[in-house]
Amino acid sequence: MMAQRSLAAALTGAALLATLAACGSKEDLKPVAGQPAPEIPLGATRAPTTEELTTPDAQARPARSDELLKRSERREPDDFDLPPPG
Repeated sequence: MMAQRSLAAALTGAALLATLAACGSKEDLKPVAGQPAPEIPLGATRAPTTEELTTPDAQARPARSDELLKRSERREPDDFDLPPPG
């Protein structure tokens, strides 16, 4: 019975250490030694920074409007809201 408890404690400790080791470190990325630097994009005058590469643009992450409709409002006329052909 005592051996099972110590084995369970050892496995729990090992799982905890493995979980902590999987967290990784948070430091700036550095280019791999011996590898060429990434190419400058066509039409750009300089290489983009890490911050520019990791920040999504508005098209990749559009803004959302979560405003709830509080009351009915009449729509404005739309010139392109045409009936289906037929």
